[in-house]
Amino acid sequence: MRHTLTLFLTLAAFWMLNSGHTSVLMLSLGTISVVFVLYIAHRIDVVDHESQPIHLSYKLPGYFLWLLKELLLANIAVVKSIWLGKNFISPAFTTIKATQKTDIGKVIYANSITITPGTVTVDLVGDRLTVHALFQENLDILKAGEMDRRVSRLEN
Repeated sequence: MRHTLTLFLTLAAFWMLNSGHTSVLMLSLGTISVVFVLYIAHRIDVVDHESQPIHLSYKLPGYFLWLLKELLLANIAVVKSIWLGKNFISPAFTTIKATQKTDIGKVIYANSITITPGTVTVDLVGDRLTVHALFQENLDILKAGEMDRRVSRLEN
């Protein structure tokens, strides 16, 4: 019920921000639209803790700030390697264990690796991620587990 209420409020706010109408007729039509979408969402069984990860809401800003710092550092490293030439690139593959308990946690971890320049999560099977990196040191940093720990804290 909590996820349904959150979805209702989110859809209603989104509708209101996009329409801007406050007449009774338009608010009624907006409410009918939101209720219809909720009905469809329940019929196809997509309203759950993963489609509405409310528990992540208050921890996400801190994680995003840390990830932004990591993205900036990785961008600088990639630009530096482009300027210095391909002798400074040491591409490598490895498999990394994810310690997250939920599927959404594993996906956040895999996507965090992928959006960091110079690394790509190629495969995610169970709790194993196959990662390609432009630099061996990126893989060493991932194996040290800082990002893994932060995502695990995010999902708890």
